[in-house]
Amino acid sequence: KQVDDKIVIVIVWVDDLIIASDSMQLMEEFKESMKTQFKMKDLGRITFFLGMDFKQSKDEIKINQKRFILKILERFGMIDCKPRLTPCEQRLEFNCGELTNARQYREMIGSLIYAMTCTRPDLSWIVSRLSQTLSNPRTGDLIAAKHVLRYLKGTVDYKLCFKKSDADLQLTAYSDSDWASCLEDRRSTTGYCCTLTEGGPLISWKSRKQPTVAISTCEAEYVALANTAQECLYLTQLLNGMYKKVHQSMKVSVDNQGAIALSKNPVNRQRSKHIDIKYHFVREMYVKGMIDIVYCPTQDMVADILTKPPTKCKLDNFKSIVFGCGN
Repeated sequence: KQVDDKIVIVIVWVDDLIIASDSMQLMEEFKESMKTQFKMKDLGRITFFLGMDFKQSKDEIKINQKRFILKILERFGMIDCKPRLTPCEQRLEFNCGELTNARQYREMIGSLIYAMTCTRPDLSWIVSRLSQTLSNPRTGDLIAAKHVLRYLKGTVDYKLCFKKSDADLQLTAYSDSDWASCLEDRRSTTGYCCTLTEGGPLISWKSRKQPTVAISTCEAEYVALANTAQECLYLTQLLNGMYKKVHQSMKVSVDNQGAIALSKNPVNRQRSKHIDIKYHFVREMYVKGMIDIVYCPTQDMVADILTKPPTKCKLDNFKSIVFGCGN
């Protein structure tokens, strides 16, 4: 709801509401109006919602899932486990070993998916990969899932930290892909993430297997770039719909010069003429000036941790932009 230059935003989950506004008067009027229509209880400033803990101050908002993580560690008998420094080993074999308890494994992965979706971008690659073994999990997959829980034990206090800023919002995205990493079907993995401020944290992230086989690294990166462009367009529409304007041109960083050239030069070459039409959406966005595609060195590519097992060094290097400050 918008009144003049003020706005009220309401988030609804079943019978729970979050109300946010840049005007206390407008927010109080909205709450009183709702109370005349429904039986409601005002719990005051938000501290906990859907498994997430919120801590607010004058200059920042911090969100973490410490209580939720400790709960799942206890649930799966891992509360006293030895912590790990990374979410997974660098060399992993999936679908190896004997068949294991599928129900327990699925419950474990479901819990990890929720943590990854809400506040833990650093879990994206391994959780996405383990989710592909839900139908017939084996002992190797269960060991890898428990490794993620051990990593959570050592990083239970990690949080997303949103700093107050008077600067205009600038949507920035990082797009990356590996190449033919899945040994079963040789499909590649797309990874992308987006921020609204230069110092982070991330507001959107994704790690997923591509739907088709890419015959080159350039094609894999181009497919990832198209997916990233779609997410950027959605976020821009969402933010503009909530009144807060963002810069019209979104910056997308890519570490593959071939994919950048392919998106900026609409010419079908021998090695790219077979690429599906839907991925050329990125060309249209570039021509219209909606996105600015720039080169980013691989060592600075944040989305790299979403396409392959992240090392401790990379996790440390990107921690500030992934989570923001305060960890």
